[in-house]
Amino acid sequence: MATETAPPQTPTPEGAYVQPRIDVAALQAVLDGKYAEIRNLVRSNLADYASVLEDAETMSVDDYRERVKEIVVEMAATGQTGMGFPESYGGGGDIGASIAAFETLAFGDLSVLVKVGVQFGLFGGAILQLGTKEHHDAYLSKLITGELMGCFAMTETGHGSNVQALGTVATYDVATQEFVITTTREDARKDYIGNAAKHAEVAVVFAQLHVAGGSEGVHAFVVPIREGGKPCAGVRIEDDGLKMGLNGVDNGRLWFDEVRVPRTSMLNRFADVTPAGVYESAIENPNKRFFTMLGTLIQGRVCVGGAGINAAKVAMTIATKYALHRRQFEATSEDEEELLLDYGMHQRRLFPLLARTYALHFTQERVAGELHDILSGVVESEHRQRELESLAAGAKALGTWHATRTIQECREACGGAGYLSINRFAALKADTDVFTTFEGDNHVLLQLVAKGLLTDYSSEFSDLDQFGMVKFVAGLAVETVLERTNVHKLLERIKDVLPGGDDGWDQEAGLLDSDYQLTMLRFREEHMLGGVARRLKRGIDQKMNPGAVFSRVQDHVIGAARAHVERLVLEAFVEKTRAQPDGDLKVALNLLCDLHALSTIEADRAWFMEHGRLTTARSKAISREVSSLCRKLRPLAGDLVDAFGVPPEMLRSPDLVRPGLVGGA
Repeated sequence: MATETAPPQTPTPEGAYVQPRIDVAALQAVLDGKYAEIRNLVRSNLADYASVLEDAETMSVDDYRERVKEIVVEMAATGQTGMGFPESYGGGGDIGASIAAFETLAFGDLSVLVKVGVQFGLFGGAILQLGTKEHHDAYLSKLITGELMGCFAMTETGHGSNVQALGTVATYDVATQEFVITTTREDARKDYIGNAAKHAEVAVVFAQLHVAGGSEGVHAFVVPIREGGKPCAGVRIEDDGLKMGLNGVDNGRLWFDEVRVPRTSMLNRFADVTPAGVYESAIENPNKRFFTMLGTLIQGRVCVGGAGINAAKVAMTIATKYALHRRQFEATSEDEEELLLDYGMHQRRLFPLLARTYALHFTQERVAGELHDILSGVVESEHRQRELESLAAGAKALGTWHATRTIQECREACGGAGYLSINRFAALKADTDVFTTFEGDNHVLLQLVAKGLLTDYSSEFSDLDQFGMVKFVAGLAVETVLERTNVHKLLERIKDVLPGGDDGWDQEAGLLDSDYQLTMLRFREEHMLGGVARRLKRGIDQKMNPGAVFSRVQDHVIGAARAHVERLVLEAFVEKTRAQPDGDLKVALNLLCDLHALSTIEADRAWFMEHGRLTTARSKAISREVSSLCRKLRPLAGDLVDAFGVPPEMLRSPDLVRPGLVGGA
């Protein structure tokens, strides 16, 4: 697919800007990283099944679901969906490879992506991470090939994010050595469960464990729900019906009326019940046990964040290519209308989002690497695992919000043509909209990020709910909380990295100095977190109820968490860019990194001005620099989106993407 070529280089005065040229293959290699071969396997599979994009618009819901299932099973035969499972069961033994494969699937039909996620990530991941060898032997080989289809029955109608309060109960019957699974009330039905309405034969059911008259909290059980295509005795199944999107996935509701399963059906990696009905666990604290159990399941959260970012790449590629050939109004010539991408406003709309897509890609690369190391046992540290849980939560929130925003902006940037279903935006918008909700509501996830910051991911991290966190933080000196954030004494460090120290940073630091950019985001993070800690402590000192205190500062908590994650995103981008060898590719990445950093500061300029970190003159200078960076990126835009490696078959969009046309030619 042809893209715009950079203009010929001409001699320039020493120190003047020289327009770089991009080697698209080399840049794609940087983006694909160590799993380029895996990503290319998935790209090839996507091309083979490209017809499903059209099928989704013309088939009945039932036929579409069957087609999606067929594709998932056929892809499983190539090995791409089983990368994260042990080799002894037919998997690839590489968790990082499984994440790379899943992310790349997001270039194609997203019902296929989600079906893969449910079958191999959620259902298979629960068996792998929460079960022991007996469960692995019984289920892994069959679920890896798709011979056994399953579902992940956690969410209930009345309890989504609050998993600890689930209403489904599993009561141990010592006389028969069975668990009795019961839906105790109407809002305790399992709901929105992917694979449940039509295809799953087995469910991993999360339920309150009752043993010897006492409750031991939420645990997971393997429960048959279908046999021969019909619901098992005591199981009621209902289709959730049409959704905003993802209608190739059969979401359903489940009820259990005293369904009996053997004692060995409990996934017992972290706890077990003996035949005599004695509850045993090496983790004594119930909260810590619960969070440890859920912590092993964060792979799904990491994958959703990556999928959102890759869906944004599809939208960005389509919108950029459209703007490279679509003309509108005679702006600079009486003979020919102007290309959309030559308008400053169009650049302002698309290029900061393009830069943020790159920034989030490199953040996702870091998150996936950390996940691989921890789940594979390369790193064994409870503190690192808590940090990963927080990072995964924050990255998922920012990545999926970015997808929603980017797809909408790109749709609008394509005008009426973007509204036609054939041009993919309808499906992209509908199918990704739920990404901000599943695998954790984004605002709830940012509360998890804040909890980690305020408790320094210490042992208390796994022991506290949000109200316990309020009391914990209030019991510390505020200075102690700030010390734990790793950004304390920031103003002292400013003097070491920026000219003029604290007093002169606003006037003397270069706008394109990454130390200046990082320091701005670090200052915002520390200031917001310190404010949260002070407000929490003040509320408790005034004898307010911890729940009321948390509710009052909740917006501040979310803001501090978001500021923290945005700082981490910029750090990941800066680190990746600095690691590149000198040359045009590094220059191009630096342009994107600077644009991302300055557009982030510009977007929150009111806060920085309110807190004395940005003068009016400096704020105006940042806006001018953002526009200048957009103009510098204009000749590179086609190459920058080509480097995403979205298969041409996935772009579809015959009215928007015209192979062979060169922008500006």
